[in-house]
Amino acid sequence: MKFKFDWFLKGMLIAVALAFLWPAPGAKGGFLHPELLNKIGIALVFFLNGLGLSLAALKDGALRWRVHLLIQSCTFLVFPLLGWGLLKLSGGWLSPDLQTGFFYLCALPSTVSSSVALTVAARGNVPVAVFNATLSSLIGVVLTPLWMAWILGQSGGDFNVGPVIIDLLLWLVLPLVLGQLARPLLATWATRHKARIQIVDRLTILTLVYTSFADTVQQGVWSNYGPLVLVETVVGASLLFFIVLSLTRWLSRALGLPMAERIAAVFCGSKKTLASGVPMAHLIFGANPALGLILLPIMIYHPLQLAVGGVLAQHWAGRPAGD
Repeated sequence: MKFKFDWFLKGMLIAVALAFLWPAPGAKGGFLHPELLNKIGIALVFFLNGLGLSLAALKDGALRWRVHLLIQSCTFLVFPLLGWGLLKLSGGWLSPDLQTGFFYLCALPSTVSSSVALTVAARGNVPVAVFNATLSSLIGVVLTPLWMAWILGQSGGDFNVGPVIIDLLLWLVLPLVLGQLARPLLATWATRHKARIQIVDRLTILTLVYTSFADTVQQGVWSNYGPLVLVETVVGASLLFFIVLSLTRWLSRALGLPMAERIAAVFCGSKKTLASGVPMAHLIFGANPALGLILLPIMIYHPLQLAVGGVLAQHWAGRPAGD
């Protein structure tokens, strides 16, 4: 698991560096034709997600309603409200585009692969993790753009949610459904080639990262910001992560959940998806020249949640049997 995440994280750094060094191909009007390439990439990512999504596995964890309510509330209610509160407290400290990026981070669904993998490693309740990670991905298709419409409306921005929903249905939901429909024919093949499919999925996301930052660089967005923006993002992402991590641990104990369910709640409730977040950002924010800056918080949050999650998983895996 470590190697798999490591090459992807290195790939993100390379994609961002390449965007700063050679932005023209991936910027609007470049020879990679990002307007079309991005839509095809988004459809491919969610078709592969649909192909690998076993909805039958949900029934194993469906009846534990208290832990489900806790996880989904943390993901789609506590997190966005916390992000909104922190933005209010920050005042003029953060640029408007970075504020949008932080709230977008808070509005995203949870991860699927890393939440489940860490729960497995920590000897947590795997059916609960599978159920909630999958449910979160499905709910996020609706709630993430609605949260963004609300926050941008609060700041006086013009955000027409109708075309965004249509784009999400066309380029995200439809490929996801087609992937599900293809499972009877391709599920065995997909299981056999899971590692290769994940490589294709991750390389597609890296391409989207490159085009996001290339357009931002080409349009001169970064010239308005110094190195301080990176420090602000690291501090803000770290603060959000540790507050939510502490809240999920405290709430799961307060509800009297068994240790295995508490582990699943912590990992699912504190995670945010980069894999779905990058494609969704292209659909939600369209040709926004500051898209690279908007994505910066989730790109910082992603390795942070993996690093801390790995330490916690190792710690919990060593607990006595039966706990």
